[in-house]
Amino acid sequence: MKYLLKNGIVVSGEKSEKLDVLIEGEKILQVGADLTDSDAEIMDVSGKLLFPGFIDGHTHFDLEVAETVTADDFESGTRAALAGGTTLVIDFASQDKGGHTLKEGLEKWHKKADGKCSCDYSFHMSIVEWNEETEREIQDMIDEGITSFKLYMTYPAMIVNDCDLYKIIKKLNECGCFAGVHCENAGVIDALIAEAKAEGRLGPENHPLVRPDTMEAEAVHRLLAIAKEAGAPVMVVHLTNEKAYREIMKAREEGQTVYAETCPQYLLLEDSVYSRPDFEGAKFVCAPPIRKKKDQDCLWKALANGDIQTVATDQCSFTMEQKALGKKDFTKIPGGLPGVQTRGTLLYTYGVREGKITQEQMCKLLSENPAKLYGVYPRKGVIAPGSDADIVVFDPKKEDVISAKTHLYNTDNNPFEGFALHGGIEKVFLRGNLAVEDGKVVKEKLGTYIYRGKNQM
Repeated sequence: MKYLLKNGIVVSGEKSEKLDVLIEGEKILQVGADLTDSDAEIMDVSGKLLFPGFIDGHTHFDLEVAETVTADDFESGTRAALAGGTTLVIDFASQDKGGHTLKEGLEKWHKKADGKCSCDYSFHMSIVEWNEETEREIQDMIDEGITSFKLYMTYPAMIVNDCDLYKIIKKLNECGCFAGVHCENAGVIDALIAEAKAEGRLGPENHPLVRPDTMEAEAVHRLLAIAKEAGAPVMVVHLTNEKAYREIMKAREEGQTVYAETCPQYLLLEDSVYSRPDFEGAKFVCAPPIRKKKDQDCLWKALANGDIQTVATDQCSFTMEQKALGKKDFTKIPGGLPGVQTRGTLLYTYGVREGKITQEQMCKLLSENPAKLYGVYPRKGVIAPGSDADIVVFDPKKEDVISAKTHLYNTDNNPFEGFALHGGIEKVFLRGNLAVEDGKVVKEKLGTYIYRGKNQM
């Protein structure tokens, strides 16, 4: 099938330009002014922005958490992602503790995802145990197209100690790979939780109090000190606050390579949400927690300055019935929020339209930078001849309001309920297939597994 998109504004990380785009099969054939092709179906996209398909480098679908499983699996989650302009998600396959291998983890996640995805997909690999066999498997993972890994400094089932953290990131660097790291001080958090429980403080309003910004910043500092000794690059995932940001900037000033990711909830929500009555605060429980207005302001400035490389979602959704597992003990509330359907429209509405970032910066954050970081550029992340025809036709005039009644998640709640949107997804092409039309998903389960190369940032 051939499509010719006429009169749109093609957005890259550097500029926006009125150009036509010719698609043939799965690829972009030409990009230029006044293109013609008598065999192509012509689509007039005058007044629309054409973004490269968005890439979400941090999702959790079909994940077992807190004695339940996320409300969205790969089928519903990638459908929502596609509707939101995301044409590639990178989820997290995970090794299990107790002598299990990385290969077993990868096989488990392929069974969850293969044949179910409506957008393209890939995996990071979470390492939770380090031994000689795991070390040997790093090359096996690279051969399977996995070139980025995940490490945790918190959560008992996932945490790696500082000794192994050093060994892992050093080995990954030797292989041309890097790890994204969840940074929180597990020991102090445990102590603060124990204090809260001893005092009978069991509601969701205590969640941000036992996971303070200082303990995220401390863990970031510790990670970067270890990474410096290992001579290895690392990524700080879901960065939430100014104190942790300063640790990253200090390390960069000393010559370290540090990448950073943040999420819409940290840009748009404040920690007062945890004090909402009638257990409403539970819907916002995630780790690290949502912070304060000053932290939002810091993160927006960091995006504008290019200090944060990408905005992902950390998508991890639950119903309120699932959240109610922690009604008598906030530490048992499953942690996570949905976000894949509205990431682009929120960033445009509250970033681009309000002058905090440009549409070119939005392209870098959602498309170009993650494509480079995760080894799929220029196949993904750019509208250029030879690239996959992953294109978001974005209507800057469209208006909508976020509601759990109309979203595509398998949840009865949305953390951005009532947020006005000024700008919306009109069409999405996934490898040349018109998969979203008039904002509706019209083709499902076309996603394919993407073998990734190494970091190009």
